[in-house]
Amino acid sequence: MALIVEVGVAELAATRFAVSPLSETVAALLQVAGRNRGPLHLRWLRWAAEELAREPLDLPITWPLLTADRPSWPSFLVPAPVQAGTTIDDDLAALRRTTARQVRGSLARLLGDELPVPVAELAARPAAGLRALAAELRLAFDRLVAPHWPRLRAVLDADVVHRARQLALGGAERLFADLHPDLHWEAGRLVLGTGGPDQFVNRGPGGLVLMPLALGSPDVLIKRNTTTQTTVRYPARGIGALWTVGAEPPADAVVRLLGRARADLLEALRSPATTTDLAIALGVSPSAVSQHLRVLREAGLVGRERSGRSVLYLTTELGAAVLGATPLGTVT
Repeated sequence: MALIVEVGVAELAATRFAVSPLSETVAALLQVAGRNRGPLHLRWLRWAAEELAREPLDLPITWPLLTADRPSWPSFLVPAPVQAGTTIDDDLAALRRTTARQVRGSLARLLGDELPVPVAELAARPAAGLRALAAELRLAFDRLVAPHWPRLRAVLDADVVHRARQLALGGAERLFADLHPDLHWEAGRLVLGTGGPDQFVNRGPGGLVLMPLALGSPDVLIKRNTTTQTTVRYPARGIGALWTVGAEPPADAVVRLLGRARADLLEALRSPATTTDLAIALGVSPSAVSQHLRVLREAGLVGRERSGRSVLYLTTELGAAVLGATPLGTVT
């Protein structure tokens, strides 16, 4: 089956990137629930399992929405972010603005007439139900995502920087050719998958919102129906190394070549990070990190990219070669 999004000139001009903490929260809960689970997140899943064993999450509305015996979940759970870098509070405010008609329509498409009791209460009293749902999702973010958010955000920001460069170099065709193997641009259409009868997305108002995901599945996710802008959620570059910082020490040969401190930094930068992130992860001062990064940059082993007010560091192709393996998030 091919899922098709028709994109005119006006919509393409309005297409933008965004990072969503709420999207990561929903993705994290789906991982915990055993849906859309990816092998790259096994270390995080083990941590999450221990965290939830210590104190389970009470999510009486959220869990039935995500774990229903269906391949999808309500589109209003992840509204399109209104700007590129939203906070979790911004996302939850957008969730609470969902209209009663939109809530009931989405639930009817997903679950039909037989709704679990907490979900039936959401349908009966949407405004109050959305406030309760937002509170549950905020709790889930605080427990499962917030402890790792600086590292997750660094990976997401690095992905957006890379995609923006692809768009500048080759337009929509190059951007979508590089976004995901299952996604391609075809004469004013964004096409996901191949074969079978074509199905068309009921595109929301305005352009597309391209949203990288760190904790999501390896697949591209496009909702067929939405009341906000249509989002294209795709796996971010660099997630393969996201949970490897400190997991494996650098090889002895790399330590002999660079010294322990710089070898540890180069290994940590298999996943993009800021100076502050590195200082926290490696237990050294930011000034010491900056000094070592300057030497690694002069040697061509580390590059840097600006994302908003932050500067992200990550290995170059030469740095990856020194480590002996090419990570997903290198720069040239």
